[in-house]
Amino acid sequence: MSSLEPLKGCDVFPPMLTAEERARRVERGDAQAAGKPKRTRDTGKRFAALNAFVDCTLATIPRTDALVWLVLFRDTRGDIAKTAQAYISRRANLCRRTVGMALKRLEARGLVDVAYRGGLNRGLSIYRIRPLGKDAPHAQ
Repeated sequence: MSSLEPLKGCDVFPPMLTAEERARRVERGDAQAAGKPKRTRDTGKRFAALNAFVDCTLATIPRTDALVWLVLFRDTRGDIAKTAQAYISRRANLCRRTVGMALKRLEARGLVDVAYRGGLNRGLSIYRIRPLGKDAPHAQ
């Protein structure tokens, strides 16, 4: 296979807009045509939470706890994350037991609240993620 052939099963990108087409769409108020991503209301809140975690909390917790928190943060929709510890362990390349211990430490520090403990025949666990723990200088 040469380097110019598309991979099997991959879609081809749509053709790029010409400068004239882009200008017409911008005049109509199409923000995506101007190259700006569509923003949702929660985008600002998510970046604020991530920034608070990185600025105030990240340096104070072990690496494994930070990895688990970041995986949960990525899975958060609204203010909750639904996921299994086995899935977290695969994504963070950690042992499942290590993930369980990290979750207990995060819960003790106030960075994660376990809203529902899932399990075999009970479904996924539900977590509430907080960027600042109880002992953070700017805790909410």
